[in-house]
Amino acid sequence: MEPTAEPADGTGSAEDPAVAPGALARVVGGDVTTFRDQHWGREPLLVRGADRGAFGDLLDLDGVDELLSCRGLRVPFLRLAKDGVVVDSSSFTGTGGVGAEIDDQVRDDAVAALFAEGTTVVLQALHRVWPSVIEFCTALADELGHPVQTNAYVTPPSSRGFSAHYDVHDVFVLQLAGQKHWRVHAPVQSDPLRNQPWTGHAQSVADRAREAPVIDAVLRPGDAMYLPRGWLHAATALGDTSAHLTVGVHVLTRFSLVEALTSLVAQDARLRASLPLGIDAADPDQLASDLDAVRAVLSSALQDVSAEDVARQLRDRVWSGGRPEPVGPVANAAFTDGLAVGDSVRRRAGLGCRLTTRDESVVLELTDRQISFPATTAAALRALLQGGTVQVGGLPELDESDQIVLVRRLLREGVLKPATGS
Repeated sequence: MEPTAEPADGTGSAEDPAVAPGALARVVGGDVTTFRDQHWGREPLLVRGADRGAFGDLLDLDGVDELLSCRGLRVPFLRLAKDGVVVDSSSFTGTGGVGAEIDDQVRDDAVAALFAEGTTVVLQALHRVWPSVIEFCTALADELGHPVQTNAYVTPPSSRGFSAHYDVHDVFVLQLAGQKHWRVHAPVQSDPLRNQPWTGHAQSVADRAREAPVIDAVLRPGDAMYLPRGWLHAATALGDTSAHLTVGVHVLTRFSLVEALTSLVAQDARLRASLPLGIDAADPDQLASDLDAVRAVLSSALQDVSAEDVARQLRDRVWSGGRPEPVGPVANAAFTDGLAVGDSVRRRAGLGCRLTTRDESVVLELTDRQISFPATTAAALRALLQGGTVQVGGLPELDESDQIVLVRRLLREGVLKPATGS
């Protein structure tokens, strides 16, 4: 039986603009609790009519044409595939013309010809180039706590882009246009890590793909599907051109904790010692004594690793894995220069940061740097970083002139932005 869901009441729609669901609720039918408890990392979920507007606010076919013809895309932001084989980029790229010293810009005429011959278009990393997708992915990553990326797959009528395979990240499939027939099979490798791609199990994948699928369904505009990593899938366009977004979730795993611990215990000099001169690493007997020593050192070294240390390792990975809400440099500079009491600001959505207290100062930790402030700014900083709209002049424990200095600094550092506009 296919795991499906209908959108829950109150999740919002094109006909109900007053209701704005969270990004996650929008793609799982509104019931985030059931998704968390029954599907996240466990089972696929097919949601019929998740979005009555067919996700058209994120991307439509006109937007696809604009990206391909007017935005100056370069490899690797575009990939083409036919019958499961990736097309050499030299067949659809060329020079950028006068004033552009590049030779890998997408040629829309070449893409048009290949598309007409049945080639699938893959617009990669839309979470970095298309504003509505950037906004959606920023919100979704915030709710999930895991970095996300988004590709668009545009498939000619009755064509198949890629053969059965699995991904090493979770995915949400959002059908934008046309119809696509999906066949989903149970994993041959459960919960694969990044270094465990499907190609290492190619024969098992091919064998499993010949079995009866867990999901055998046609997705139509507005339908959504969630697939945990490892679940096999293949899709074929039906009738007209089909387009869907694939939102990849680069999940943190328990092995991520192992990697963090390994990095941290590398600070112990005993674990960095060289193995004996002339050792035969293929001989288990020669490794035995050093292996026993490493086990003993690990046992004691791991006891000294704090949760704070591990959290710092993981948060650096999460913070650098996404892209915060864009900042308009020109508009931001003008707003900052003219900042006055009564102006409203807010923290950039998707910006990873943490406030800590050290001696006589407070430190704002960001992905790539740390900024120290006087301890007297602590309450005002907390108010500014909580995520809501804040008005200059209404910050706690600072007079108005100091508020302007603080907010202006955070605007220039890219931490805050104007509450309206960009």
